Amino acid sequence: MMKDYQRQQALADFLRSRRARLSPEEVGLPSGGRRRTPGLRREEVAQLADVGTAWYTWLEQGRDINVSEAVLDRIADALRLTMDERLHLLMLAQRQFPTPPPLAAEAISPILQHLLDNQEASPAYITGRYCNILAWNQIAAAVFSDFSALSVEERNMLWLVFTKAEYRQLFVDWERFAQDLLAMFRYFSVRYVDDSWYKQYITALIRVSPEFEQWWQRHDVRTTFEQKRELAHPVVGRLVLNVTTLHVNGDPDLKLCVYTALPGSNTSNKLHQLFESRCRGVSSNGHVAKS
Repeated sequence: MMKDYQRQQALADFLRSRRARLSPEEVGLPSGGRRRTPGLRREEVAQLADVGTAWYTWLEQGRDINVSEAVLDRIADALRLTMDERLHLLMLAQRQFPTPPPLAAEAISPILQHLLDNQEASPAYITGRYCNILAWNQIAAAVFSDFSALSVEERNMLWLVFTKAEYRQLFVDWERFAQDLLAMFRYFSVRYVDDSWYKQYITALIRVSPEFEQWWQRHDVRTTFEQKRELAHPVVGRLVLNVTTLHVNGDPDLKLCVYTALPGSNTSNKLHQLFESRCRGVSSNGHVAKS
């Protein structure tokens, strides 16, 4: 569970980042001339939320003070938070963290692998609490990467997206996809803030990816992906896909991601072409990729 000082610091950083992204004009306040730093002033947030400036300052400084849900709602309104951000604020401010499952619980059963395989021409994979790719189907390997050829350490969606040039080329709107993935990673990492893996992994990504370092400082959070993605596949060209993300067996850490062809596009034919080619390749090699 998140320690108090970590929670308070995370809350302070989050509030400051949300305040910095708003201009006075966006919330109906006069600009008041040139500002030394971007965004609203603390006293302006306090005014909008109908709380004392000193009290809000203490909250943003990470002091240990009690906050009611009604006050948090007013602060969320003042900062124009999304639903995901509101939940994040509530968890940080009121210590309402869901109890995480045992760390040994991440396992892919034969039934789940069968579910993936039955998607046939719809790329699908399952990720865990660390964004590791735990299982996938053949068409996912054909569209995204031959995950079986990667080491376990490399088989991480966040790492692939931020460090591999081929993923920048694959996703037409790479920045949006990478930012969405990072925001989901931040949201779910709150559940395991005491897990040293997260700190080490974030440090490693900051070291190798300037974009990750820049966007991590934004403190964006979200729980779902955009529902449509466009890919530029090196073999079949443009793919337009709807994306559905579901929790597996009620486990909030195991996520099933399924990509289906956009109705009315020629993506379905291209996926079937890739699927058949992939299956022929697997058969000729005499094995199926281990997942």
